[in-house]
Amino acid sequence: MSSNSGKVVCVTGASGFIASWIIKLLLQRGYTVRATVRDPSKPEKVDHLLKLDGAKERLHLFKADLLEEGSFDSAFEGCDGVFHTASPVHFIVTDPQNQLIDPAIKGTLNVVKSCAKSPSVKQVILTSSVAAVLYNGRPRTPEVVVDETWFSDPDFLRENERWYAFAKTSAEDAARKFLSEYDIKLVVINPSMSIGPLLQPELNASSSSILNLINGNFYLVIDQVSCSSSLFCQK
Repeated sequence: MSSNSGKVVCVTGASGFIASWIIKLLLQRGYTVRATVRDPSKPEKVDHLLKLDGAKERLHLFKADLLEEGSFDSAFEGCDGVFHTASPVHFIVTDPQNQLIDPAIKGTLNVVKSCAKSPSVKQVILTSSVAAVLYNGRPRTPEVVVDETWFSDPDFLRENERWYAFAKTSAEDAARKFLSEYDIKLVVINPSMSIGPLLQPELNASSSSILNLINGNFYLVIDQVSCSSSLFCQK
């Protein structure tokens, strides 16, 4: 723990499932953590963070908006690294551009632009999605290994209106292209279902899917378009 004393990192989308656990673990390891949320004044979004061990001494909340360029500048100033988890997770949308695509792509670009303004930031850890990997038309038989050479095809995703996957794929690509011009290392994580004990008071999308399955509101189907991957579909 003492080896990380004095190190400062920032976590975007701090009220979410993945971000909350990242913050908890960072505090346990002695980091000073800056956490960004859209509205720090909402207790339902931040109270669970303020109750974490070490939060009183080493957790600082910042207000930031994904769609506002420069919004993350002050939060990232002096940070050693940034965990970018903030991005909407919606699988059924009526306005994909505003509900998913803009917050994912423009939001990610605003985050990495703010990182580039801070000379101290040396690494960005981006929470992408398995959706940014799987949809490329390549077969996924049992002997196939899905690795870092796999990327989803944006044209395929747009044609098939897979808007969440399109948003995550495009955001990851935008971050990679932008940071290639800077001395900042990009690490991308591509999780699938994100389940486990909840720190935040609200269910995340993955946990909601499991709960709906238990309650009989979802059923398991085979998605032929995406090369036989399993999906939960609403009745």
